[in-house]
Order: sequence, then C-alpha cells, then structure tokens
Amino acid sequence: MAAPVLLVAYRFPGLIATELWGRRLGERLAAGDVIALVGDLGAGKTTLTQAIARGLEIVGPVTSPTFALAQEYSGRAPLFHFDPYRLDSAEAMAEFGFDEYFERGGVIVVEWADKIAMLLPEERLTLTLALPDETDTEADAPRDMHALAVGKRYVELLHELNARPEIGLLIRAVD
Repeated sequence: MAAPVLLVAYRFPGLIATELWGRRLGERLAAGDVIALVGDLGAGKTTLTQAIARGLEIVGPVTSPTFALAQEYSGRAPLFHFDPYRLDSAEAMAEFGFDEYFERGGVIVVEWADKIAMLLPEERLTLTLALPDETDTEADAPRDMHALAVGKRYVELLHELNARPEIGLLIRAVD
C-alpha cells in the first residue's frame, strides 16, 4: 500500500511570512521527523531552518553548516541540520555517517536535500523554495514554496498547519 501524499503550494510575501510558517512547523515537529529543503541560493532554506529551530525552542544562533556539513542544536527536540552543498556525491554524505543521525532521536533538516535524496527516507516533508520569476534575490522578496508530504505523519502535519488561519492565507493553487 502506497504512503499517502499531499502537495500544497504557498506564496510567502516576504521573510516574516516565511519565518512564521517555519516557526509553526517547528512547533509541531517531533523526534524522528525529516525535513528536506530544496531551492537555489537565496531561496530561503537557511531562513526557514532558523524559524523551524525557534519552533523547536532553540534559543541560540542557527547558522548554515555549509562548511561544517552538520550542526546540532538542543531544544524541545534535538535539531540535526545538514548542508551537503559542497559534497561531490551522496556517497560522501553516507561516509560521513549520515544514517547514524536517524537513530539519535532528533529532527533532521537537510538543505540541498536533492543532492542526497537517495539517503533520505521515502516518508518525509520536502519543501521546495523558489523566488518567483518576477523578483530578484533581495532579502525580503516574495518566495514560493511547494510542500510535498509523503507518509501519514507528514500529511497530518500539513493539514494541522494549514488549519491555522494565519497559514491558510499563504496557500495558493498548486500549479
């Protein structure tokens, strides 16, 4: 039997809305959840991760682990934040011991997740961020996001999130 799937499209008018959505998501995440982030440079992956961290009650600074590959943060649930941008292959991430993090009981967020998709579980929440064609990469430009939930846990998570009035305003028709 195939896992349930849900695709939702959002339009964030700027960073404040992006951060609100990420914080609300983080408030609902639990140990074992996997969030895959995809998008070009400047699309908002790190901003979204920082907001997720706030929702997990992480108070310190959260930075992109581009050069460190991984960062760990303590909060309501541990956050394991990965960025394989500089890796040549998914195999390099596997050699790093990526699979061991799934056994450690934390929330896993992977920026540039498309680079290591073969290492991620099928059931996950994949968030693809993009700047609309008509905008540039300025910090507070609008962003589009497609959220693909695969698996009962993630479909329910998106339904809960979308039921909040402030989030419902950000939903747009899936194109």
